[in-house]
Amino acid sequence: MRNVVVKTGTTGEYFARGTEIAQKVDLGVPLEPEFTLTFEDPGDMFAVMSPARLELFRAAKADPSSITAIAQRLRRDRSTVKKDVDILVAAGLLNIEEVPLPGHGRQKFVRATADRIQLQAVVV
Repeated sequence: MRNVVVKTGTTGEYFARGTEIAQKVDLGVPLEPEFTLTFEDPGDMFAVMSPARLELFRAAKADPSSITAIAQRLRRDRSTVKKDVDILVAAGLLNIEEVPLPGHGRQKFVRATADRIQLQAVVV
């Protein structure tokens, strides 16, 4: 798994980070397996990284399982958990994979894509 940094930043900071990474690649410097998700507005960051979605991330990390099973563990409505899973999948924080069921069929499992999420917000 990788580390995920979710932070606020300007467009300039985003492109500066990309330039820094490109320079390291050109020099052959090994990169740390890290994923950075940058938001310009702290409000947008906290809308995606709500307490309920952080709890969902923790649940998927601790015990990858179906959306139904996670919803039951969290005592939340399945449709609401599904919407939150979709948002976290789009952000790259969760992954849905199909696994074979013993005997027949397949089931979708939700797994965390990171060992940890580091949240950083700068409000000016």
